[in-house]
Formats: sequence, structure tokens, C-alpha cells
Amino acid sequence: MSANFEDCADTYFFASRVISFDPESAKGSMEWKRYIRKARLSFNQIDFPFTETPSWEFPDEYPKMPVSEFKLSFLSERTVRLQIHSRQGMKSDIKSSLMLDEQAVNELTNWKVERRENAIVYTSSAGSVTVQENPWKIIVRDASGRIVTETRHFTDSKSLLNANGLPFSFKRNSDDMGNRMAASFLLHPDEKIYGTGESFTRLNKRGLKVNLFTTDALSVQTQKMYKPIPFFTSSRGYGMFVHTSTPLTFDFGAAYDDTNTLYTGDEQLDIFLFIGSPKEVLSEYTRLTGRSPLPPLWTFGLWMSRITYGNEQEVREVAAQLKDNSIPSDVIHLDTGWFEKEWRCNYEFSEERFDDPERMISDLKEQGYRISLWQLPYFTPTNELFAEIVNNGYAVLTADGRLPTDDAILDFSNPEAVSWYKERLAGLLRLGVGAIKVDFGEGAPLNGQYASGKSGFHEHNLYPLRYNRAAAEITEAVSGQSIIWARSAWAGSQRYPIHWGGDAENTNSAMMATLRAGLSLGLCGFSFWSHDIGGFVHSSPEELYRRWLPFGLLTSHSRCHGAPPREPWAYSTEFMDMFRRIVELKYELMPYIYTQAKLSSEFGYPMLRTLFFEFPDDPGSWLVEDQYMFGSDLLVAPLFEESDSRQVYLPPGEWIDYQTGKRYRGGEWHCIATNQLPIVILVKSGAVIPHMQSALSTAFLDWTEIRFVVYAPDLDQDHVINCSLYEPLEQTMYEVKIAGNVIHTLHTEQQGSTTVHKNGWIAKRFTDQATGAEAVT
Repeated sequence: MSANFEDCADTYFFASRVISFDPESAKGSMEWKRYIRKARLSFNQIDFPFTETPSWEFPDEYPKMPVSEFKLSFLSERTVRLQIHSRQGMKSDIKSSLMLDEQAVNELTNWKVERRENAIVYTSSAGSVTVQENPWKIIVRDASGRIVTETRHFTDSKSLLNANGLPFSFKRNSDDMGNRMAASFLLHPDEKIYGTGESFTRLNKRGLKVNLFTTDALSVQTQKMYKPIPFFTSSRGYGMFVHTSTPLTFDFGAAYDDTNTLYTGDEQLDIFLFIGSPKEVLSEYTRLTGRSPLPPLWTFGLWMSRITYGNEQEVREVAAQLKDNSIPSDVIHLDTGWFEKEWRCNYEFSEERFDDPERMISDLKEQGYRISLWQLPYFTPTNELFAEIVNNGYAVLTADGRLPTDDAILDFSNPEAVSWYKERLAGLLRLGVGAIKVDFGEGAPLNGQYASGKSGFHEHNLYPLRYNRAAAEITEAVSGQSIIWARSAWAGSQRYPIHWGGDAENTNSAMMATLRAGLSLGLCGFSFWSHDIGGFVHSSPEELYRRWLPFGLLTSHSRCHGAPPREPWAYSTEFMDMFRRIVELKYELMPYIYTQAKLSSEFGYPMLRTLFFEFPDDPGSWLVEDQYMFGSDLLVAPLFEESDSRQVYLPPGEWIDYQTGKRYRGGEWHCIATNQLPIVILVKSGAVIPHMQSALSTAFLDWTEIRFVVYAPDLDQDHVINCSLYEPLEQTMYEVKIAGNVIHTLHTEQQGSTTVHKNGWIAKRFTDQATGAEAVT
């Protein structure tokens, strides 16, 4: 979208001054000055700076300097909404939106307003927003009075070329007479930018130009995204969400270092600004756009898959092998091969290759396994459903009534098409299918005219959100469980978990890019995320698969998927033993994982977190992109190259190696060796990590026996250490307190000590001989 702003044939309008403003309603009107780009020769070089221009229009009824409305809305102590139109007379009162929780956009009145010379200042406990009248500016400050960001005016440019640092503006396209907005804000010298969806590029987006347009990326090592999200957070203490579904381009100082320009395809601008730390900003954003409900416990187990299991015998053999080799697992996924013809989705099992699908699903569920099924919303002309979809008007059409592609693409803005689609899925869910894989969705035609009345320009990016919602709603209606397995997404899709990371190459670089993408998506409110362990495109080399596996298992959701083989028994005996141990570790950590999942769901936090999300005051944590926090207490550093050690940055505090018990000082780098598992895992000192005995399925986990491992900060002092535990069977959150004086007693009592807590829990404390950590069962 930024390329349009370099055209010399178009007219540009720069934000100039306030014409009128009512401080009580926070509504007003603003004037825009008219400019053009004009060629200028200087020292044998031609550039195209801006120059003010008179109106050259007929009849003489158009203003030289247009006036339009703008409005501020205060939604919480930390959230401010800015709405601006580029055309006079258009109202800034957009409320209904698929992306928003409409209850969260109600205005508050507890911001104090004060009129000053040339400005109106609104103040809350979190910060302030200043409306400067001439020149027009919006200035955002934190609670200390520090400017976190402000809009850019034409006079802010100090460059010899005044086109450097595009001001807050809109332009009129000469080709279609449409307006396009460019919202420009100040970037500070040390400012860092994160988010924008599942972006595979550098974690810090400063200096990059990011295009927000859903695309089948076919890779995890390009700038293309399956899940672009028009939201970002800044190290300066704020975040922004651009509320639109049109294509966007975010220029985070790529064109000019101190200017962040948000290019949108809309004629109006609707931006939400959030003030606070990363946690505070993300909680505000997810309060506005929705939070991920807690998926069922079984989804957190291992998903065993390949492309593809194709018959009932093969599926039953996989289940038998998992059991015979004592490998915990909860889901067996059938990808593109369960239909009569592979890839031809008709929502029916092949009668030739599946004798009794309902019986198979039932038998496997008794063994602890759920079935997941692949499907997609595109129907080729040879598909038996093609004619039905086209004839009933369920497909996307162009404005002249033809199919925009060879396929019939379901129009999820059409309620009748949604009902038809839901009934197809409902038949499978009634058979006992646990989850539907919601594949593709990035290819909604731009030249389509949708049942919503909008063109593909507005519906393309919304398509994944509509698609995710349809599959999630029918799954919950039939099974009572909130679960899909989706690849594409847009703002608001986090309400319909789970999403996975697309088609990763089987390389070290793809493995690291996958982590960056998961962290970036998590910073956009997606609590739950997965990826194809070992990479998707080819068979995973054993050495790479070995290193990728613990990273994949120490993620909220874990799926082995891609070109075969994926099953551990297809590799060496040593590999299968290690595979088993890593999967067992996840099941042993299930009390910690499910508790963290519950808390993440409640607050809108990601399970996979950047270091700075937990340590925002530590400058070093903002620089690390190849480590992560798994929940609040576990720091994970995968091996991205063949090695038995790696450099690890530890945030301030003391850290304890999960595998060896060795203690490290934080706030610095350490070379840390791996142990039995090819990954580095550290626990924050003072944390309590609940464990349980592993089982072959989450269905067989014993929640009556929980072992709390205490990573005490100093055993020579008394402490009271708190730990949360979410019990899925009772759906109850327990707050467990462990007294430090009892921990201290362990040094003199070899048998440990026993305490009965008020809630009836009996705790037996002892020293874990393997790690040296203090433990309580």
C-alpha cells in the first residue's frame, strides 16, 4: 500500500490544523493542506519532493483545503480510539465489526480533560493524550509524562528532501478517485517494534516494511504471512491496532528511520492506541478483540500425523505402535487422504479404505486417541459438491456473476453457505471426530463480490476470520469443545484456537524462523499455537528432528506432521527412546502446562512468550529472539544447530537448570550444555513447577497425585512460595502455598516432613535426588 504514495499523478493532503473541537465529546474537525510531488533537478539527480499547490478543479465547488471530522474515544484507562475520515460529512462512529467485542468499545468518562493554550489534554492514571490544535497533532504520554509517540506533521521533517518522513496524510488516487490514508507517528532512536502476526522475519520489526495481506506463504522464510495481524507493541510503552480488513503496509522506519507510517486501503482511519507494558498492552488489545478460550485437555497431548494416513488399517496400526512403544499421544490426524480421492474434499470417508469410520473412532477413543480430519473450502470442478455449491449461490462470484477462479470458493459472508458448511462438518463431529483441520483460507479472490456487499479488497483478509469462526462454532455446538486446527487468521481469530505455523522447510533456519513467528503471533493475543515438528516439506533428517522435537513439545500444542516418515519407530532405536522421553516430559509437566494455559486464556497472554514479556525492564531481554518463556516460569533455549551446548541469555535473577540442577546468575550470557534432552531448560528461582506421572494419553492421567517441585531461591531463609494449579476434572483453580520453614527442615530430616493444609491436601516433602531440588508431593 505504500507504493501508491510515490505517484506524482496523485494529490496529497497533509493534516494541518484543528478547525473546531468540543473537549467534552472529544469530537472535532480538521483541515488538510493540498500538496503534489514535483520533479526537481539537483546536481544531476532528480527527486520528487512535495510542494504546496492550489486547487485545479472544476466546477469551483471543491475546497482547496478539505475539512473532515475526527473523534477520540476513551475505552479504558489505557485504551484510546482515534477515528478520522478523509471525506467531509462522513461520520466516525464505526462500531459493528467481526474483529471487535462490541461490549468493549463502550466509552468511559473518567479521563480528566483540561484546556490549555493551543491544546486539549486528556489524562488518566496510565498516561495522557494531547490534541494539539495548530499544527494538528495527537501526542501520547505515559504516566511519567514521557512522550511514547506522536503523529508526524509536515514541519517535523528536517531532511533536505521533504518527502523523507511522510507526514500524517491521505492521498486521492487519480486512477479511481479513491482516498488512501497514511497514519505517520514518531519513532524514538532506541525504539523496538514487535507483533504484526505470524511474521517469519526478524522478531524486532524496526527498520522493516511489513505487508499485511493473508497469503499462502508456501514457506516460513519469506515476508509473506498466513496470519497477518494489524497490531504491534513497542518497547516505548504503547501498542496500536489498526481496525480494518483492507490490505495494509506498516513501514517501521524502513523508508525514514524516525517515522512509523501505517498505510491503509480505507478512506477512513480507525486506530486503537494502548498505553502500558507489553502485558498491559496485550490485555487491553485482547479485551477489545477477544481472548482464546481454554481448549480441552486432550489437545495439549501429542498429535501424531503425516501427509497422509489413508486407510483404517493404517490408522489402527499407528495407534497400536504408539501403545506398543509406550509413546504418549492423544490425537491421530488424517490429512488429505481420507476421501475416496486424495485432496478432493467431500466430507465423506472412503468406503473402499475405511470399513466403519464410526467404530474406528469409537475404538480409538477408548484407547485414549481422538481423530482429527483435514478439509478445505475450495472445490475443484471435478468435486461432486462443485455444482451444488455454485447452483445454490454458496460460492464467491465476481461483480458480473462469474466464478473468479476455476474452483468454487465458499463465501463465508453468506449465511446460507455457512449453514451448508456447518452441516457438512456436523456430520463428521457426530461420528465422534475430535477436531477439524481448517486448512488454507488465504486465497479469497480480490476480484470477488461477496454476499456481505463488499468486494474482495475488504473481504480477503476477513475470510480466515469468518472461516475460523464457522468451524469453531459448529465444533462447539456439536461436541461442546472449543477447538479447530487452523492455518490462516486475521485480527480476532485468536477467539477460535488452535492455529499452526504453516509449511516449514526442513532446515535449521526454518526452525528458528518458526520460533520467531510463534513469538510474534503470541504478541498479537494468540494464546495457543503449534507448528509441524521437524518441518513439513520433506522427510525430516533424524538429527534435525531430534533437536526440533523438544522445542515442539515445549509449545502449547504439539504435532508431528509433514512428508513421511514422522513416526519415531521409522528412525533409529536411540531416536525412539529420546522421542519417548521428550513426549513423557510434556505429559509429566501437564499440571504446569494446563495451569499456564488457563491463566493465559484469562488474561490474553501467549503460552510462548518473548523474554521481554516477562522481563520488560531488562534491556537485554528485548534483544533475544532465539529463546522463549514457556509460561511464566520456564525458559527454553532450543538448539538451532548440531551441538551439545549453546549461548543462553538469562534475565535478572537466579536460574536453575531443569535437567542438572545447576544454578546460574541472571542478567548475563552463559554457555550451557544440554543433558539427556537436546535442549536447554531453566527454571526461574522461586518457582514451583507441578508435575505428575506420565500416561499414554491425557485420558489416563491421575490428577489425584501431583508432585510440586520447589526451585527455592535460598534454603537458609524462610519463604512462603505460591503456586497455582488448575485441575481440569473439577475445573477449579487451586492456590497452593508452600512454607519456606518446612523446606528448610528438609536439610535435617532425611525422611522429609508432612503437613496437612487447610484445604485437605497432604504434602510430603523430600529432596529430589535427580536434580537436588526440594519437592513436595
